[in-house]
Amino acid sequence: MSESADEVLFEVAGQAGLISLNRPKALNALSHGMVKAIAARLDDWEANPAITRIVLRGSGEKAFCAGGDIRQVYDMGVGQGLKGAPEQTSFFADEYILNSRIKHFPKPWVSLIDGIVMGGGVGLSVHGSHRVGTEKTLFAMPETGIGFFPDVGGSFFLPRMPRRTGYYCALTSARLKQADALLTGVLTHAVASSSIPALTDALCAGEPVDAALSRFAVNAGPAPLLEVMDELERVFGLSSVDQIWQALASSDSDFARNCLGMLASKSPTSLALTFEQLNRGAELDFNGCMRMEFRIVSEILKHTDFYEGVRSVLVDRDNAPRWQAASLAEVDRTGLAAYFGRPEGGDLPLP
Repeated sequence: MSESADEVLFEVAGQAGLISLNRPKALNALSHGMVKAIAARLDDWEANPAITRIVLRGSGEKAFCAGGDIRQVYDMGVGQGLKGAPEQTSFFADEYILNSRIKHFPKPWVSLIDGIVMGGGVGLSVHGSHRVGTEKTLFAMPETGIGFFPDVGGSFFLPRMPRRTGYYCALTSARLKQADALLTGVLTHAVASSSIPALTDALCAGEPVDAALSRFAVNAGPAPLLEVMDELERVFGLSSVDQIWQALASSDSDFARNCLGMLASKSPTSLALTFEQLNRGAELDFNGCMRMEFRIVSEILKHTDFYEGVRSVLVDRDNAPRWQAASLAEVDRTGLAAYFGRPEGGDLPLP
């Protein structure tokens, strides 16, 4: 895609390979062209000994990267009669292979998350060695609200977040700010937004990464999640999403009411699928998680919930999705096995 030349910018700045996501009007949403461009540039930069670290940032004032270009994926599917177009699975295959590349990249990978980071943007950052957040950071995995699932390596990092916070984020699409993102391990470092330019200069100048991040570090303050952590861990540690729902419904706490309100807007099929996905992901290595996610996405694109979710949120914007299962009780649990089966076109080609 020729437009990717402007959508993502590359610069060798001192010792840094500097990547700037450059779609500020689209909150730096990740297109297929951007995925392919980043992957190609990493081949060069990994082999270049003069480049000792990668620095990734977003353009504009609002977002690091608000996710994959889901509208692009939706349009591909609508054009193919909602059957799972090859262009769709190709996008996700390339994105998931890039996620694995970042996870295993041999040089420091520093993401400057000075704004919104969701979905595909999380996949570009959370698997890297250094995730730097500011007071403008806003993290979420909102996929269950559009009939999808928390992909881009969510199978790996979400069940490994402490005290079931990953299950909470995956199911409810809860938004975390700087202190909570630091507490849960989404971020590794906290700095002030105003210091991002100077920090970038230091990283490009070759200052050791950990030393530079320590020099600019700030106290993120108390994490609000700590106030509800005991209840969160107890409820989201239950053995099924149905039990989680029942526990929340039987509680009169503000936390439970808020969670139940968030869950009520999600695709019931996505909730059941996501819970199973995280349980399986907890037992897999990273590439095993990515292969599983490719199996899930290959199947989910054949069903209506994803298209209905995107329609309700991004196309018609009526926020009134008509899910294929109207409640958890209506979800075909035996049918979930199909999401974990080998796709017709084969598994994701990872070692």
